[in-house]
Amino acid sequence: MGFRVVDELARREGAGFESAPAAALAARVRLGAEAVLLVKPLTMMNLSGEAIGALARYYKLEIGDLLVVADDSNLPLGRLRARPGGSAGGHNGFKSITQHLGTTAWARLRVGVGRGDARRDLADHVLATFAVDERSVIDEAIAAAADAVALFVAEGIEPVMNRFNASPATEEQSEDSTQREKDSQR
Repeated sequence: MGFRVVDELARREGAGFESAPAAALAARVRLGAEAVLLVKPLTMMNLSGEAIGALARYYKLEIGDLLVVADDSNLPLGRLRARPGGSAGGHNGFKSITQHLGTTAWARLRVGVGRGDARRDLADHVLATFAVDERSVIDEAIAAAADAVALFVAEGIEPVMNRFNASPATEEQSEDSTQREKDSQR
């Protein structure tokens, strides 16, 4: 999912990916007023910290300027969840990134891919293509995640969390309470 999100950002900006000074492909884009490096590690996902750590050192990146986008099988299909830092939560790629950056204080945006069929191996589910009936949800999630990355670049992680972490139940409750408030004012 992370690759699909950065591909969407590169597409929006008309940029292409090239070899980077680490085991990765990178595209340079402008998001608003900021120069941004979009990165796709070429290591296995479980070793993605190697490329991210090497690029962070090479470009002398501040940890606060880093946003990692990845899939999450613990989130429902299409749900986004942003955090300013924290544990790996069982995500081996996140463990690798933490190991190579030496901190858990890097922002992350997780895109839900769901758990899939319980009878199927989870790794097979995460690596498989999406079913036809899931594609519109995933396409919307990729577009929303790309918007979240642009917001992160412009304003930081807090606005991303405020805008994109709302669950459908929370949104429905908010709409219901807004409608009740309007009804009570009549």
